[in-house]
Amino acid sequence: MVENLVIIGSGPAGYTAAIYAGRAQLQPVVFEGFSAGGIPGGQLMSTTEVENFPGFAEGVQGPKLMQQMRQQALRSGATLITDDVIAVDFTQYPFLIASADLLEVKAQAVIICTGATAKRLHLPGEEKFWNNGISACAICDGANPLFANADIAVVGGGDSAVEEALYLTKYARKVHLLVRSDRLRASKTMQERVLNHNQIQIHWRSLPISTHGDEVLGCVRIQDTQTGMVSDLTVSGLFYAIGHTPNTGLFQEQLALDEAGYIKTEGKSTATNIPGVWAAGDVQDHIYRQAITAAGSGCMAALEAERWLSQQHSVFISAVA
Repeated sequence: MVENLVIIGSGPAGYTAAIYAGRAQLQPVVFEGFSAGGIPGGQLMSTTEVENFPGFAEGVQGPKLMQQMRQQALRSGATLITDDVIAVDFTQYPFLIASADLLEVKAQAVIICTGATAKRLHLPGEEKFWNNGISACAICDGANPLFANADIAVVGGGDSAVEEALYLTKYARKVHLLVRSDRLRASKTMQERVLNHNQIQIHWRSLPISTHGDEVLGCVRIQDTQTGMVSDLTVSGLFYAIGHTPNTGLFQEQLALDEAGYIKTEGKSTATNIPGVWAAGDVQDHIYRQAITAAGSGCMAALEAERWLSQQHSVFISAVA
């Protein structure tokens, strides 16, 4: 059997694509993932309070939001398979998708929503304090009452780290920027902003080596990369701004990727370099990386896939018959 549309990945992008495709009677099949790139539902499954997703005036727990999207996808007619895709072949048509449970599916169209994984330092204590003081997204978590008028540390020296540090000054009393070298890699304009900000203190040649606290983070132990001297920095938050890794290992030999490994899409479209294959969410977005933008691009991909399929030898007609 050849499926009309296979969606690889879940999260806001995958589930939104499934909702739109299901409502279009495309009978989409979604490989939600199981362990590759994180648990089904994407990064929001490891996020507590989400306060910036429209429609939830009091906020919503990340896993609850994903569960509601999942149920909506099912109600819209999507078939969900909780399994990892381990191989794809876009050189043949229909496309071939193989899963870890030895399931092989052929598809007329594919939407890739495998996301990206925030890089971590895997410090001692990190798992205990993840979402209890440690985060990889200032925009997502900066407004948490835990950080209100508190001291916060940001790790990194590039544009992302500087942007996160500047953003966090809205909430924190002081932001400590931990830079492992003796210079910033950020653009000159961004460097000037952070160097001249009275709420930001830069710690040169500083590397966090462990985290400490009771129920929530209370201290980060840092080491001078030049002298080896160790000191404790009292903070309520630690934000990683050391980059993300797009989950594109499956597609490296078949799709056009940018220099950072993200899938290239054409202009304002979600189309990849292969007709019939689209990419949505963080797997192709290294700028915004928000749940709402991922959901929006999932909608775009589904609409583009529907239009494309409607032009292909009665595929759409057979799907709605």
